[in-house]
This record gives sequence, structure tokens and C-alpha cells, in this order.
Amino acid sequence: MIVLRPAMFPQDEVLAVLSTRGEPGEAGVMGMNLSFNVGDDAGTVRRNRGLFFGGHGIGENELAIPLQVHGDAVRHVNRAGEYPDTDGLVTSHPRVFLCITFADCLPLLLFDPVTHSVAALHAGWRGTALNIVASGIKKLHQTFGSKPDDLLVYVGPGAGPCCYEIGEDVAHRFDAEFVRRGDKLTLDLKDALLAQLLEAGCRKDRVEISSSCTIHELRYHSYRRDGSRSGRMMACIGLLRTGPKEPIPH
Repeated sequence: MIVLRPAMFPQDEVLAVLSTRGEPGEAGVMGMNLSFNVGDDAGTVRRNRGLFFGGHGIGENELAIPLQVHGDAVRHVNRAGEYPDTDGLVTSHPRVFLCITFADCLPLLLFDPVTHSVAALHAGWRGTALNIVASGIKKLHQTFGSKPDDLLVYVGPGAGPCCYEIGEDVAHRFDAEFVRRGDKLTLDLKDALLAQLLEAGCRKDRVEISSSCTIHELRYHSYRRDGSRSGRMMACIGLLRTGPKEPIPH
């Protein structure tokens, strides 16, 4: 099983991990699918979740999962559970692991080492067009007093501009610099999200962006590539202890 761990976060304070499909054929047609909502066998999903989360010492009773709707709603939570009609969660409670489900949409994981809080956001083209980044950073500020330039941010694998074909109806929702026009019309969501992070006040040297395209690389699930045969991955972040260590220098 292939697992991703962002280098951006201090591992003694934060646990952040992302699942993958694994090697093609490693665990059946849907690979390491972690979603109960894509037609996979429920027992297989439970086994996959046990392998992924249990392998990192995370209990299923510690997962906070937004039931994503491709919007920009971000919610403050202090316990595990499922949260409907939201695409982002924030918390300062240790061992409440915020989980984003994705396959082509991009997961964003954020950590504030000063207020000792975390966030997880789900950004497809709709969420990006609605600027869920601004909503998430605003929620961190309103709830915990977070400052954007303190945040450490990881933008995970997702549909890349090499493969993410769109129509004019989507293209007109984005600035021209994020739309590539050639033989096909494609969208660079990662650059769009980076621009939103910088506009919100985040520092570029504290943003880590995966270069992987889920459509192109078979080790990832991709709805664009596989349609109904696609599973889902999860990106997870949680605090390991209570309270900040010390502010990071500016």
C-alpha cells in the first residue's frame, strides 16, 4: 500500500497522511477504495480503512468526515463524526482527524503552529471557483485567531493541467492565466489554488503542492479516467497533542 506523507508538517505535532489507489490491481478493481458511496463492497471498504487508518494508529471513531457537496462551507468541529453539506472542517482538538475524500478534486491540509489548529478542505473546480480557500482561512481566523502567514499548507494530488479538460462554461469562471488553450481546453487548479492562498496572505515558502496528476498516474483513483469504476482516496490531518509548542519565527 502506497501512502503519502506531506513533508510540510512537524511529525511530532501533526499526523497528516493521504491514501492512494496503490499499484494497479493491488487490491481489486477499485484498489484501496475508502468510500462506502461508490458501489464497492462494504466489507472491502472496512478492511481498506482498517489497513490505512489502523496502520497509522488512527481509530475509525476518531475520524471527522465532511459529506462533500462541491461548495465552500467550512465548519468548526470538536468531535469525530460525519458532517453534511460541508466541504471543509477546522479543529483544535487533538486526535480529531479531519478527512477529505477525493479522486481528481484536490485536498488541502492546513496547520497553524501558533494557535495549534488544523483544517482540511475539498477543492474541485466548483469549490475553487467559490474560493473555499478564503472560506477555510477565514474560519481558522474567526475560530482560533489564526494568521494566514503562520499557516503551513499542503495541496495534494489532483487533476493536473495536462489532463483536466473543461468546457467554456467552466473556463469563464477562472482567470485566463489558469486556463490552457490549445488542442484541448484544460484547467490548472493547482495554480489557481496557489494564487488564492497567496491572495489570502499565506506565504509561498510555507505551501507544498503535489506535482501528481490523478488522471495521468495510475497509482491514484480518478473519476475522470475510470468513471463508475473509480474508487476514492482520503487525505487526513489531525493534532497529536494539545497546545502549541512555540511560535515559528517570521
